[in-house]
Amino acid sequence: MILKNGLIVDGSGNPPYRADLAIREDRIAAIGDLDGATAPLQINAAGKVIAPGFINMMSQGGTSLIRDGRGLSDLHQGITTEILGEGFSLGPLSEPMKQIFPRYWDGIEPEWTSLDDYLQFLVHRGVSANVASFVGAATVRVHVLGLSGAQPDASQLEEMQALVRDAMRDGALGLSSALIYTPGKEARTPELVALARAAGEYGGIYASHIRNEGKGVFTALDEFFTILREADVPGEIFHLKLAHPEVWSRVDELEARLRKARDSGLRVTADMYPYAAGSTGLDAIMPSWALQGDMESWVERMQDPASRRRIREAMREDTPERENMLASAGADGILLVGFRTAELRKYRGMTLAEVAKQRGTSPEDTAMDLIAADRSRVMAVYFTQSEDVVERILQLSYVSFCTDGAAVAAEEPFLAGAPHPRSYGTFPRVFGRYVREKKTLNLPQAVRKASGLPADTLSLSERGYLKPGFFADVIVFDPDEIIDKATYEQPHQYARGVKQVFVNGKQVIADGEHTGATPGRVLRGPGWQR
Repeated sequence: MILKNGLIVDGSGNPPYRADLAIREDRIAAIGDLDGATAPLQINAAGKVIAPGFINMMSQGGTSLIRDGRGLSDLHQGITTEILGEGFSLGPLSEPMKQIFPRYWDGIEPEWTSLDDYLQFLVHRGVSANVASFVGAATVRVHVLGLSGAQPDASQLEEMQALVRDAMRDGALGLSSALIYTPGKEARTPELVALARAAGEYGGIYASHIRNEGKGVFTALDEFFTILREADVPGEIFHLKLAHPEVWSRVDELEARLRKARDSGLRVTADMYPYAAGSTGLDAIMPSWALQGDMESWVERMQDPASRRRIREAMREDTPERENMLASAGADGILLVGFRTAELRKYRGMTLAEVAKQRGTSPEDTAMDLIAADRSRVMAVYFTQSEDVVERILQLSYVSFCTDGAAVAAEEPFLAGAPHPRSYGTFPRVFGRYVREKKTLNLPQAVRKASGLPADTLSLSERGYLKPGFFADVIVFDPDEIIDKATYEQPHQYARGVKQVFVNGKQVIADGEHTGATPGRVLRGPGWQR
């Protein structure tokens, strides 16, 4: 096929130019003046941008893509590659893990064991976008230590390292951690250094949801830099942000710390989503000791009067030592969006403060009661950030983009939840709001951050750029139309402006509609051994 008369923005950051682009099988065959060439399918891209498919640097689509491999919320953004596995990857799994985790995965029962098994399982079921994954530090921790908060001895740590090495040979991109969540937060710095070093033996990187994004963000950054330095690996900071009003004014210091680390030789990159609110479960506002073990253990503590009093007191603390999003957002800045139980969905779209008032209980007690009643984390949106800081971080040359959301569809079974709008809008919001409207970035800069930069960071060979011979992950979008439509109140709305999407040369979006094709492949990290 040939895309005719488009504006080529090739992912390098270089100026765009007018040209045609030809695709043969799964590769880009040629770019230039192709007036003499013929093809069964020719698409007029006049007035449109032809760009590399976007790479979602951190997707939560691990289980949603099992339910629906189309991932329409992401395809309509121009995403052609999903990077999975923030802190907890869906492999390797032990037999006890296979028994436990269906409770957390809405009944999905694993038919796989290794990380490679899982990724192949996705592709065999059919996915429209490519998939790749980190191996989660919490995954190997649970594999060896279970759900306890125990610290590994030398032999256990060696066993965890061996699991990381196996995953790297399976094609993992590196090691990831998510250090505000149980059980990941139980990992101390030396454990993370040892695991990151094992990933580094195979060319992998260390990617982290750092231990604190609020008052303690700079201490958390220091830990991140220490891990990179001692493990001798590159590092990616997931969804970089300043998530407490008291640190918003320190954005200059944030930039300076990152610049100093990079100037010292540390290979630091980051990603972000262009919203001033984040999203996670209500469990994130509770102390780690309250979340040891499985869900029933959580609920037992929340219902024990003495433990409940201790949890309540901890939820009211606001210190640099523990990030507390109840303190940083306030109960009126926490929007409840995800319940498993139908009876509780009446609270969806209400703030924690509103629900607490309606139920006649404190915000702290309300949060505990909702988790206990729903037997879930209860997903929420936290308004903890500043738009000015978001815009500053957006401009950093080494920052790419992520949705940090599931890949879903604006249809059942997904309509029962109300995801953060980033699940539907991250990339078009960058191009509509920050390129076209605010001119915070220019077009080549934004395309590079969405494609070439993450491909380089993750060592994704022959992806992320428009070059002859590279894989044909290609999108066509209207720069005058592209925009996000999803809102906090009405999140299930597809973005506008992405007209054509090709994955490995197969068209998955044609004139804004899904074609039914599922040509996504497993993309492998540099340590993959066939």
